[in-house]
Amino acid sequence: MSREVLILRHAHAEPQAAGSSDLERPLSKVGVDEADAVGRWLAKHEIKLDRALSSPAARARQTAERALAIAGGPAIAFDPHIYEATPGTLIALLDRAAGAGRTLIVGHNPGLEQLVALLLEGRSDDYRGLPPAGLAWIKLPDDGELEPGCGAARDFWFP
Repeated sequence: MSREVLILRHAHAEPQAAGSSDLERPLSKVGVDEADAVGRWLAKHEIKLDRALSSPAARARQTAERALAIAGGPAIAFDPHIYEATPGTLIALLDRAAGAGRTLIVGHNPGLEQLVALLLEGRSDDYRGLPPAGLAWIKLPDDGELEPGCGAARDFWFP
């Protein structure tokens, strides 16, 4: 089975309200439109997902839910380790999902853009940015643990 990861940064969110937690920040109106656009892009390209992982933060959760409501896909597993994750933490999550085939992971910068750089360039300090609702689609080795520089870019997209 081919192994791929689609790395999706959450869409634009509302600023943090006084007295609230960063985890509670919902999508803005622009973010809602962006998340829906991600779903339409996935559906247009007939991308079938085997597994979906998301940060439990409201903006990431809403991005994943809106996109997959349009594109279809598996139930979303909400993993608290994705929030404020390092590239190493994210690679460990992907290694645990090794048999899943095509995995969507929805989370936050700088961890996601560093993960993209680590998988493609072999260095997590050489990242170029992943905009809100930006998506990186990466082909991974079919077996074995993930190593720096092991991925090959299939596509990059952002609304």
